[in-house]
Amino acid sequence: MNVRTVCLAILTQGETTGYEIRKRSTEGDFSYFLEASFGSIYPALSKLEEDKLVTSRVQPQAGKPAKRVYSITPLGRETFINSLFEDLNHDVFRSEFLLFLRFAEELPCELVEKRILERISKVDEEIASIKEMGADLEAKADRWVLDYGLTCLCQARDYLVEHKSEIIAMAQRVDAAAKAAE
Repeated sequence: MNVRTVCLAILTQGETTGYEIRKRSTEGDFSYFLEASFGSIYPALSKLEEDKLVTSRVQPQAGKPAKRVYSITPLGRETFINSLFEDLNHDVFRSEFLLFLRFAEELPCELVEKRILERISKVDEEIASIKEMGADLEAKADRWVLDYGLTCLCQARDYLVEHKSEIIAMAQRVDAAAKAAE
């Protein structure tokens, strides 16, 4: 899946601006599928318009610069649906947190514990955000996808809570860390 596909996916739900596409793909309901930067969204939208998959219009705004609003065309909708028949790539999971934990044995246990507690707090925030996002969902597929993501986060949280002592125990005690620094 690429930025063009995500733009089309968002546009299937109604007309919108490039800014709104960016917002939805980084912190909204599409943020769990693919992160899209402004630097990739606008070229994708231009190419989609060139290919007659979307149209745009300029909408004046009082006291602000005009904004460009994009709409999907019937050909764009057909192209998007057809793209869903293509083979899917593997999910990509990258985590600075896991890189940090991979070196827990080199770090003071207090720092490892602090980072784990921070991560649990962050996951709690994500869980709350997803639950809030789902409050107004009516489509069954949207609910299923949201529940799947929520389940993954809850499992990660449970693992952190249940197993944090194991990784903390691998970390260095303060006196050992101080000796290693010398």
